[in-house]
Amino acid sequence: MSKLEGNIRWQSKMLLTEHQEQYESRNHPKPAGQATPEELAMIRDCVLLPHLLTILQNSLEEVRHSSNVLKKVFAAITQLLMNRVTKDMYKIRRELSRRNIKILNDEQVDLIVYHRVLCRGYEERFGMVREVMRAEISVRLTEYIGEIAALLKDYAK
Repeated sequence: MSKLEGNIRWQSKMLLTEHQEQYESRNHPKPAGQATPEELAMIRDCVLLPHLLTILQNSLEEVRHSSNVLKKVFAAITQLLMNRVTKDMYKIRRELSRRNIKILNDEQVDLIVYHRVLCRGYEERFGMVREVMRAEISVRLTEYIGEIAALLKDYAK
């Protein structure tokens, strides 16, 4: 028989809060330090989507000033695309903020665009080559157009 077996205080299941936090952190470790691959993808999207939004805005201005017969249709679809991109930007920024990740100013050195990323107390440099940015923006724009096309196809049925 140990000394603790007769003591009724040790029979209860009460834990101090710091012990509970230690137990929970052992079972569900929070990511600390550098960004995970999923977070890097969100950082990439957070960097790319404002550029895509700018491209769409320029395209919308071009369409509005053109003499095309279908300019109202093109403008409406472009506005739908811009709304979808803005919504995704908001979701990504909110999730990055929740994970304590901040993306700061950008600088361009040669053909690479760098951003400072503060990730849970660590500072990193995130860089993308301009050609890769163009390719990613093109892929992303194709995905958004595919979503809008699917909606229009469902509407036409």
